[in-house]
Amino acid sequence: MDERTAIVTGATKGIGRATALMLASRGYWVVAVGRDETEGLRLQSELEAAAGGVFISADLSHEGAPAQIAQATLAATGRIDVVVNNAGVNLPGAVADVTAEVLDAVYATNLRAAVLLSGAAVRQMKKQSGGVIVNVSSEAGVLGFPGQVAYNVSKGGLNMLTKSIAAECTSDGIRAVTVSPGTTATPLVEKLIADAADPDAMSAALEDRPAGRLGRPEEIAEVICFVASDAAQYLTGSEIVIDGGRTSVG
Repeated sequence: MDERTAIVTGATKGIGRATALMLASRGYWVVAVGRDETEGLRLQSELEAAAGGVFISADLSHEGAPAQIAQATLAATGRIDVVVNNAGVNLPGAVADVTAEVLDAVYATNLRAAVLLSGAAVRQMKKQSGGVIVNVSSEAGVLGFPGQVAYNVSKGGLNMLTKSIAAECTSDGIRAVTVSPGTTATPLVEKLIADAADPDAMSAALEDRPAGRLGRPEEIAEVICFVASDAAQYLTGSEIVIDGGRTSVG
């Protein structure tokens, strides 16, 4: 593992940050991608204290950003062994009134960037005869929550990206897996709950969730790291849902 390189998008907070640090602790040289430069540089110092790594400031909604990230990774290490497509945004909009602007903004980051970065990685992974792509989706890609159609569809699209990569690239030694977290105690979610006008917002967030709590970023990161590891070599084209049982009750 000491020579392996991993790219993690949306890496400055929450699940992405936990994943970047956990991969580094397991010997990966990590390219952490995000928009928050202050948090990114703080993360870079922690990565350097482990196996090593670098922070790249990038807005994945820009069409050329995925290719630039892949090029920068190859310039630094000459390899791309793991890609974790974790970056995501969520803008409100019901089916009847969602705008083209909202659709474009959400799809550009959540789906288009993942497809383009995966494509760049696959080209390199074929030369290496192997690699792993982990697409971080959501329980929203399974259930379809009201009022956020763009987010739901983008996350459902990631599930099909996984299947497409598996169908095309398994013979090249390239695996792809979707990891779909339920509501997780990330800074974004905690802020949404704290700012909610409804004093029962936390109860609403936990409604119909048998585990009775939010997930922890480290729990999701642990599964991502397993998927990326050699212990999961027969795992590809699948979706792993980590939601405290939420999708089991519909």
